[in-house]
Amino acid sequence: MPLAGLWVVAAVLAMTAGAPAHAADLDAGRHKAEPCKTCHGPDGNATTPGIPSLAGQPAIFTHWQLIKFRDGRRKDPQMSAFAASLSDADMADLAAYYAAQPSRPRPSPTDPEKVAIGGRLAEQHHCASCHRPGLVGHEQVPRLVGQDLTYLVKLLRGFKAQTAGDLDGTMSMAVERLSEADIENLAHYIADLSGRSARP
Repeated sequence: MPLAGLWVVAAVLAMTAGAPAHAADLDAGRHKAEPCKTCHGPDGNATTPGIPSLAGQPAIFTHWQLIKFRDGRRKDPQMSAFAASLSDADMADLAAYYAAQPSRPRPSPTDPEKVAIGGRLAEQHHCASCHRPGLVGHEQVPRLVGQDLTYLVKLLRGFKAQTAGDLDGTMSMAVERLSEADIENLAHYIADLSGRSARP
């Protein structure tokens, strides 16, 4: 396991040590997700450009994002207000529910030239070493395939500007040296992966 992964495991264990165990309840998560439907879709597959899909995201990743919104490490007018009143059990239920939902592709118009350059950048920066082949994510690492172009550009720009933060700083370091053109090209490549299965 990479050193960054060990840090994450240690952090999770430290946070949960001594806490009462909670077996996530998918049915409870479905009910608790009612307020989320407007933006993230009825089953976690968003259709509004710039809004992330939650379906198929690893449960640990979603749980961590909710913790960060609750404690102020991530800020968003809607999400921060929503997460402020969530208990740890609520977060576990929501994360488990969304992890169990099948992710659907979100076709985005992509530029073939940018897709090709982005593919080379993804290989050069070893994106699949953390996000796994196909960028499907696992554990604390998010699923990128299935997100739309607008959101991907916004996310990468956020890491570059340090207005978005990841758990161990890996993404902040990875994006630090990317140019705006690199960000556009990578986003086109990932969005193209997302849309391929939707094409005839």
